[in-house]
Amino acid sequence: PLQSVRGEMGRIIAGQQALVDRLLLALISDGHVLLEGVPGLAKTLAVKTLAKTLSGTFSRLQFTPDLLPADVIGTRIYNAPTGEFSTRIGPVSANIVLADEINRASPKTQSALLEAMEEGKVTVDGVSYDIPDPFTVIATQNPSGYVGTYPLPEAQLDRFALKLKIGYPTAEEEVAILAARKGENPIDSVRPVINADELRRIRAEVTEVKMDEELYRYIVTLACATRKHSAIALGASPRASVALMHLCRAYAYIKGRNYVIPDDVATLFRPAIAHRLMLRQEAKLKGLTAEAVLGEILRATPVPFKGKN
Repeated sequence: PLQSVRGEMGRIIAGQQALVDRLLLALISDGHVLLEGVPGLAKTLAVKTLAKTLSGTFSRLQFTPDLLPADVIGTRIYNAPTGEFSTRIGPVSANIVLADEINRASPKTQSALLEAMEEGKVTVDGVSYDIPDPFTVIATQNPSGYVGTYPLPEAQLDRFALKLKIGYPTAEEEVAILAARKGENPIDSVRPVINADELRRIRAEVTEVKMDEELYRYIVTLACATRKHSAIALGASPRASVALMHLCRAYAYIKGRNYVIPDDVATLFRPAIAHRLMLRQEAKLKGLTAEAVLGEILRATPVPFKGKN
């Protein structure tokens, strides 16, 4: 089923195979994704295409400055004829939720997603309601500094397993995009190729991928190094370590292995951790980036010799 999903998305998303693979990685590891790029780079198209390959429920939330938390999670509605209140669960209750331009809403509204992303439920008027399983949030945002954007709170960023940056396509890829758009919208031809039961089965198989205790220690050593580094004011949390572990298992599964190797950890360390860090001001003034600091930590950390049981 995963190859079928990749094939369907590859027909629509020209030149973004790395993006497609990382979205699949998050989907099967039960993680959430933050996509960043300037407007017009097909961030929304990629998410809608992925959702159409899954025969489950999909909802799109367009984040705007006037969006309220109740517009996300739901609210209580008064029925005048009966004199009773009923609960209407918001659009966050779906298998795949697209939080479009999430950094255009206020931090208060952004935070309405926290409970759903961490616990798979929402609380409306003191009552908790389960969200459908599987559940994945894929948020898009414009780079910080664009007009009308708010920075995502640290607690919100820490809920995303991966942050992916999307760049401009090559000239040839852009020509392919134009050719594909000469007629009907290509997304209209996308068909469901995997259902919720199959996705849950794959997620269960991912949890069975073997991981040596030395690799647990490798992940923790890397995470601890971010907490001690002189350029970092806020390092990786234990939640970040757990997310990296799940991503490594999913990465090995996609590669056709039933065990994780050190290279898996090294490959995913930066996209899983960079967005969670807060650099010190003096580090920013020196032009350092979170990715560069993580690269330095990766090079300085001894690699375990064993990765297979």
